[in-house]
Amino acid sequence: MIVRWGLEALPEVLRELSIRKPLVITTERWRGLALPVERRFCGALPHAEVTGVKQAVQALDGADGLVALGGGSAIDTAKAVSVQTGLPIVSIPTTYSGAEWTHFFGTRDVSTGVKTAGAGAKVAGIVYAPELTFDLPAFDTGGTAMNALAHCAEALYAPGRTPESDADALAGARLISTWLPRVLAEPHDPEARRLLLEGAMHGGAALAAGMCLGHAMAQALGGGFGLPHGPMNAVCLPHALRFNREVAKAALAKLADAMGCEDPIEACAALGASACPMRLRDYGVEREALEPLAGKIAVRPAAQANPRPASVDEIRVLLMEAW
Repeated sequence: MIVRWGLEALPEVLRELSIRKPLVITTERWRGLALPVERRFCGALPHAEVTGVKQAVQALDGADGLVALGGGSAIDTAKAVSVQTGLPIVSIPTTYSGAEWTHFFGTRDVSTGVKTAGAGAKVAGIVYAPELTFDLPAFDTGGTAMNALAHCAEALYAPGRTPESDADALAGARLISTWLPRVLAEPHDPEARRLLLEGAMHGGAALAAGMCLGHAMAQALGGGFGLPHGPMNAVCLPHALRFNREVAKAALAKLADAMGCEDPIEACAALGASACPMRLRDYGVEREALEPLAGKIAVRPAAQANPRPASVDEIRVLLMEAW
């Protein structure tokens, strides 16, 4: 993976990858951003909805590479296009999702309310530009940063963990817990934004270890109700950590040390609450929807990878606690 800092590095990264005719895949928000790329598709949709993916493929017109500009939805849209075409992706993340690091992704079908996992995207480069996050609202800043923190926390007990993923997870948790409060207090502080982005970068790298129950819950909530993935991680992470407390004592002790706190579960809940509502009812989720949702969560790969097996009834209880 080629990683550079500063938008001015984009042409060099494209040259290194022999990409001469890139297509930018982004949203309407970034239509006017000056980039050394002429062609762009601005129709990426939340949760990488499949209609947006189809339209992006139709917009390729001979492109030999992709530039994904935006948050997780834009980057996942580019990944879905990459899988269909084999084209390499250079990501310019504008949130803290960490999606730029992984070859796997999710796409949502609005007609079925299901978010489906995919894999095999050709992620080749990343250009970090902290200035693009300066005007990110607190809700989106906090939500996506909590998504990154969930990557770090769950990577410490995911089945694919390695010494390298542990190092990234702990570095990410340390940076995110330190700098998210500063960013929320001073959104245009360039040092704070850069260091929070570095934390998300480590969280993205730690994703190689895999995901567990907290992410499975957030994914199902996003797919079923179209709710934003970051805040759903903020809501679900503390409950998943409590569920895993007895089987992940060593991991949680490392997380506490990295975050500089005694109780990392309560620290994660407090960080989430600093930017996002922390009850599912606040997002319009009906209590009656929780029971069928629990069954959908239980069969997701991330739930199956959880270090403590979670039954449908146990997941339903966690959802009720989050509600």
